[in-house]
Amino acid sequence: MKKRIVIALGGNALGDNLEQQMAAAKITAAAIVDMVEEGHEIVVVHGNGPQVGMIETAFETAAKVDKNFPVLPMSVCVALSQGYIGYDLQNTIRLELDKRKMKQQVATIITQVEVDPNDKAFENPTKPIGNFMTQEEANVLKSRGISVMEDAGRGWRQVVASPKPVNIIESEIVKTMLAAGHIPIAAGGGGIPVAMRDGQYRGMGAVIDKDFSAAKLAGLIGADMLIILTAVEKVAINFGKPDQKWLDKMTVAEAEKYIAENQFAKGSMLPKVEAAMAFVTSAPEPASALITLLTKAKDGIAGKTGTRIIK
Repeated sequence: MKKRIVIALGGNALGDNLEQQMAAAKITAAAIVDMVEEGHEIVVVHGNGPQVGMIETAFETAAKVDKNFPVLPMSVCVALSQGYIGYDLQNTIRLELDKRKMKQQVATIITQVEVDPNDKAFENPTKPIGNFMTQEEANVLKSRGISVMEDAGRGWRQVVASPKPVNIIESEIVKTMLAAGHIPIAAGGGGIPVAMRDGQYRGMGAVIDKDFSAAKLAGLIGADMLIILTAVEKVAINFGKPDQKWLDKMTVAEAEKYIAENQFAKGSMLPKVEAAMAFVTSAPEPASALITLLTKAKDGIAGKTGTRIIK
């Protein structure tokens, strides 16, 4: 059955640098076009954790060498990441479409996402950006007043504020592209964080979690399914323990119970589960969310694998 699906691509679908990104995008494109070929309407949302950190660091480093070089605000860094990641994705998806003699078009929408300037997240930065670092490297950043945190046992990373999305400004453009039979890439990196000030949307110093933006966008465009792609085929409870259990299905009530038990890592699976819950709670039944591997997405839609979250 044809579905309108928003796909949130995790970091493993993009790689950690430009070379890895170009290679990963080819695999990602094939998986996305598989779903389009089955008749589904697909919207692609992607992360930008390593990329936006590299952009920020590059401009900060250049500014130290040349005083006329600007230190860019985080909103502009996100916009830049949308452009260059979207460029790779749309080109590789287009190539895959051409190989299969499919006529759909694909384009990146530079997307603004409205946030509440009074969101408590601005008081407590938690969103990891940039590459992993050692504790010694993290201590150097701490000494410069930059917030860092340990990220789910994988190392230390810089963190910035991560407010929740209130609105996707370009959601109507996404719907227009879908109605024309095309593939939009939207809300890249969670979207450019903006807030209304003096009658105009202005950038905010934050990075929005791409899974929450994907969930918000899915609700606004009337999606049937939100797919959050990650590094594992299914969500697990008691992860890494002898009694580890992979979950095929999870209701919102069950997810709330597992969250209360601290079953999901804060820097890893927790935001994915919370975003899935946000979508299915707000969307009319039988809307559902799916958490799985990129290469298993097609089977997940068919109900063969992955963890499905339902109301």
